[in-house]
Amino acid sequence: MSATSGTVAAVDLGATSGRVILGHVGRDRLDMEAVARFPNDPVRTADGLHWNILSLYGAAIAGLREASRSGADIRSIGIDSWAVDYALLRRGRLLGAPFHYRDERTARGVEAVHARMPHPELFERNGLQFLPFNTLYQFAAEDPDVLGFADSALLVPDVLAFWMTGSKRAERTNASTTGLLRVLDGTWDEELIRALGIPRGILPEVVDPGETIGTLLPEVAEAILAPATTPVVAVGSHDTASAVVAVPMQADAAAYISCGTWGLVGVEVDHLVLTPEALAANFTNEGGVDGRVRLLHNIMGLWVLSESVRTWERDGHHIDLPTLLDSAAEVEGDIPIFDVNDPRFMAPGDMPARIAEWFAEHDERAPRTRAEFARSIVESLAQAFADAALEAGRIGHVDVRTIHIVGGGSLNELLCQRTADRSGLPVLAGPVEATALGNVLVQARAAGLVDGSLEALRDLVARTHAPRRYTPRA
Repeated sequence: MSATSGTVAAVDLGATSGRVILGHVGRDRLDMEAVARFPNDPVRTADGLHWNILSLYGAAIAGLREASRSGADIRSIGIDSWAVDYALLRRGRLLGAPFHYRDERTARGVEAVHARMPHPELFERNGLQFLPFNTLYQFAAEDPDVLGFADSALLVPDVLAFWMTGSKRAERTNASTTGLLRVLDGTWDEELIRALGIPRGILPEVVDPGETIGTLLPEVAEAILAPATTPVVAVGSHDTASAVVAVPMQADAAAYISCGTWGLVGVEVDHLVLTPEALAANFTNEGGVDGRVRLLHNIMGLWVLSESVRTWERDGHHIDLPTLLDSAAEVEGDIPIFDVNDPRFMAPGDMPARIAEWFAEHDERAPRTRAEFARSIVESLAQAFADAALEAGRIGHVDVRTIHIVGGGSLNELLCQRTADRSGLPVLAGPVEATALGNVLVQARAAGLVDGSLEALRDLVARTHAPRRYTPRA
C-alpha cells in the first residue's frame, strides 16, 4: 500500500439519518471524524409518503462546509444512500419530491409489471429477489404524464452528485437494485425497459465505483469552501455495497449482516447465482464493488423495533432503548417468535398491535409487556438472520463458519449474542460505521492513498477496527 495519507469526505445517507464524515486514510491508518449529523424525516403529503431530498442536500452541503472549515484538505467526496428510490427531473429541475419506498403506491406497480412479465422471468434477467418497492415497480406506479414529461431519473445518491457536479450518472451497485439492469452484462435491459413502457432516455450512463462522476460546480465549490477541482467519486453508492467493502472478512467462509433499518444478510461471491434454489428462497444478486456479487436476502431489520418504540412514545411513554433491551434480556421462559418479513410490518404504524395480530392469527400467545415485545422482536430477528446466513452459504456454496454483523445492529449486544446462539456460529460485531468506512475506502483507493484488492482494504479495517466476538452458547 501507498505510504501517502490523506482525507476524503463521505456523505452517508440512511433511512432515518444522514451524516458527513471525514475519513483519514493511509497504509496503517483508517479513522473517521463525524463533522455533521442530521435527521432524515419523510414527509407525507396528499399524494403519498416522500423523502425530503432538498433538506438532505442542504444538510449535506452544510456538513461539507463544516468539513472544509475544520481545515481538512479534502481529496474527494463520495455519496451513498439507500437503494431503489429516485427523483424525476426535466432540464435539471426536480419534478416533485421522490416517493418513499414504504409508500403504498408500489402495490399497483407490482400488478402492472407482473401482468407483463412474472417474477421468475424477471429473475432470469435482473437476478433480484422480489421486493414490492424495487424501482421497476415504482416506475410502473408513476403518473404516466409525469414520467413522460421527465427527461431523466436519478437514484438518490446520483441526484446529489448531479447537483454537485452537473453530471448525470448511475452508479452500478445502486443501479443493480432497480431491476432494469441486465444481470449478465451490467447494461440497461433495453428489451425489458421497452416492455414496461419506461422512457429509455431517462436512464443515464452507468459508472463503476472508483470512477470520477465530475468536479464541483463553481457555486457548489463556493458554498462548501472547497476548490472547484475537487472530484465527486462514485463509491458503492448503495449503502449495503459500501458496508460490505468494510466487513473485516479475513476468509471466504463468512456471511455478513448489514444491520440497521433493514437487515441485509448474505455472502459475497464472484459469480451470479441464478439457480432455482436462489429464486425459491427469494435471494438477490446485487452488484458489489470490484465486480463482486452480493448474494443476499432482505430482512425487515431493526425497523420493527424502532417503529415499536415510536408507537409507545406516541402513547406517552418515555423509552430508553438500552434500558428496554436490558429488560428484554432478563425475560425468562419460552420466547414467542414471529415472521419479521410479513408484509404487514412494512408500513409505518402501530407495530406492537400488528405483532399481536400476527400471533392471534397463528393461535399463539402474544407478548404482554414492552420488555416481552422487545425480546420477541430480537429473537425473531436473530432467527431470521441465522436462517438467512446459513441459507446464503448453502445457495452460494460458501461454507459459512463466521457471521459478521456491521452497522448500528452491531451495538445491540442481545441481538448479536442471540444470532450467534441461534446460528451456532461465532458472530463478529463491528464496525458500526461500516457504510461510511466503505465509502471512504473506495475514494481513498481512487485517490492513491491505499491500493490493493477488497481483501487488502478489509485487512486495513480489521487492523484498525477490531470487531467484538460473540461465541454461541448452548
